[in-house]
Amino acid sequence: MMNEVKLFSADFSQSLSIPFADAGIRAGFPSPAQDYLEESLDLNKELIDHPAATFYGKVIGNSMIDAGIEEGDILVIDKSLEAQNGDMVVGYLDGEFTLKYLDLSMKESGVVWLVPANKEYDRIKITKDNNFIIWGVVIYTIKKRVKRL
Repeated sequence: MMNEVKLFSADFSQSLSIPFADAGIRAGFPSPAQDYLEESLDLNKELIDHPAATFYGKVIGNSMIDAGIEEGDILVIDKSLEAQNGDMVVGYLDGEFTLKYLDLSMKESGVVWLVPANKEYDRIKITKDNNFIIWGVVIYTIKKRVKRL
């Protein structure tokens, strides 16, 4: 599956403030968390460094499942960042968006690879013959839902 990201622009006109448990969330013994909900956290300020260049994307498909990226997850994508070797990127390849790791190890010889995180998918070889751009770098993922036991 190639078409793996549905893109959305981000709205930064308002703050996205939610209650924040400043004392931390224990993964061990329970504590009364509501006693610590004194502050709030603005997710726009915490997650976004470049508002004009940041977009959200909804994942479609399972080529990145072994990286913990599942269908329905939300990506926070920054278009202002220069992609580095090993980054998870949203690429625009021959008319379709795709989500993969970027392998620049053969860039000197004119080849870039897009690498899935699922053994059922092959790496994609990008050459000068392809219509390809790196659309943005994934900076955060937001899970659709935590898995149940």
